[in-house]
Formats: sequence, C-alpha cells, structure tokens
Amino acid sequence: MAAVHSRDTKPELIVRKFLFSQGFRYRLNSSKLPGHPDIVLRKYKTVIFVNGCFWHGHEGCKYFKMPHSNIDFWTAKILRNQERDKRTLKELTELGWRCITVWECQLKTKVREQTLHDLSITLRNDNMKLNIHPYEMQEIKAGLAAEPEYEYGLKQEDYE
Repeated sequence: MAAVHSRDTKPELIVRKFLFSQGFRYRLNSSKLPGHPDIVLRKYKTVIFVNGCFWHGHEGCKYFKMPHSNIDFWTAKILRNQERDKRTLKELTELGWRCITVWECQLKTKVREQTLHDLSITLRNDNMKLNIHPYEMQEIKAGLAAEPEYEYGLKQEDYE
C-alpha cells in the first residue's frame, strides 16, 4: 500500500485543474481542518473531498469490489475509512463548512463534464439546492451525519 498516493491523485488533479480554470482559488490538504480536506475554498466556506471508490467504499459503485483475499483485513479497513469520513464530515459541518464529495467514478470520461459543470454551479450558487442521495438520507435519519454531503454526476431522478 506504500505505492498508493493520498495526494495529487489523477481524480484530484482533474478537479483542481477545472476549478482553477473557472477562476476558483483554493488551498490543498489544510492541516488546520479536520480530515485534511483535499481542496479548501475559504471564500465559499466549502471543502471538497475527492474520494477513490475502492478506498472509501462507495456503495453501489461498480468500481468498489471487495477483494477475495484477506477479506477480514479489507472489510475492517474500508469500514474504518467510512467511519472516519462520517466523523470528519460531521466535525466540518459543525464548524460551519459545506462539504462536497466527488467520487472517482464521477470523474470517468463519460460523466466528467457533467460532474464538473454541476460542481461549478453549486459553488457559484449561494442558495444551494440540496440533492440528497438515499444512502446519505439513511445516515441523516440514523443521526450519524449532521448535514448531507453533495454528490455530482447524478440526475434528480437518481435520488428518488
């Protein structure tokens, strides 16, 4: 796992290049915030996490498949990552930050343009319309998350 990079990944670079080209200025991996968000937009009081589908256990994603060997290790690892993500999102929202998660699968060639377009609109729109994914709604009902995270690349009918 030493060869796996946690910073400057290809999906993260795609998002960063797009944001910069659209005039957004940001900081990277702020150590002053919980969870060291990948991208911090102070002007918009928003943080962006660019998550790998495998490492963060993206539910229902075709790119998240549990390995067939060492199952106990990988199950525990993915669950720890998911719990850490939930805790980090809760801490950030309690501090007043908007949290956006962009998944690796949402940056694949077929849906990348729509995902980045939606991200830009969301950041520019002060009165943000919430799109809550059913999985996140379960977390809210269970009281695990203080505020839903925003997802991109999905249409409104995908949430219903």
